[in-house]
Amino acid sequence: MPIVVDLLVRKKEQKVLGEAGSLDLAVGDRVIVDIDQTQEVGVVVSKERMVEKVKTDVYKILRKLTQDDILRLKENEEKNVEAIKIVMQKIEDHELNMKLTCVEYSLDRTKLFIYYTADTRIDFRQLIKELGHALKTRIQMVQIGVRDEAKLLGGIGPCGRMLCCKSFLKDFNSVTIDMAKLQDPSMNVGKLSGVCGRLMCCLAYEDSFYSEQDKKMPKIGSKIRTPEGTGTVTSVHYIKEEITVELEDKQIKKFNINELNK
Repeated sequence: MPIVVDLLVRKKEQKVLGEAGSLDLAVGDRVIVDIDQTQEVGVVVSKERMVEKVKTDVYKILRKLTQDDILRLKENEEKNVEAIKIVMQKIEDHELNMKLTCVEYSLDRTKLFIYYTADTRIDFRQLIKELGHALKTRIQMVQIGVRDEAKLLGGIGPCGRMLCCKSFLKDFNSVTIDMAKLQDPSMNVGKLSGVCGRLMCCLAYEDSFYSEQDKKMPKIGSKIRTPEGTGTVTSVHYIKEEITVELEDKQIKKFNINELNK
């Protein structure tokens, strides 16, 4: 039975299985793994385990990252800069309706991964042919979503901190319109959208709190009795537990939920 570990490879952090063999591996180790006859860098993200039957491909881990490998990676970063200029020019020459995100050489530079976003299907046959000839390597086009693009490039969110997807978030949780409406009934899209243009991931973090608060707070537009008379709820502040009410005499008053409960 082979001893395997989970690995994250490439900029997109794709998870694959690696066969440890006689190597003593720990979570966090950087290793060189052979994937389809291409040497790539992977990060160990699980403890070693033995498996009998595996439904997915298992790739052979060649060694732990060496000093020579680190120097090679630095060289590759420079090569990436050179390659991206050529790729951008070729995309412009062919007038392809796509947005280039970044490029990434494999460790041995036998393959260049090109990450891009696009709204429609793109015919890359001629582009791949010309890039392969110009760069003397195999080309693999990798289409990603706008959230993946934000994760790859990084940036600062509206909160002033590094993007969650870049700093710690490993998987994208579902973020729905209902979550957004609950936290901001006005549905200010600019306020609720992240740098990727999609609803911010942090809306999902706070959804359970807002859902619980929504159960105990009156609905906007409902009639309620207050210490100062009957009125209509015009807005609700879930964090302050405060309700704004328009009384029958047209006065606007604010009340804490505890005042109403009494």
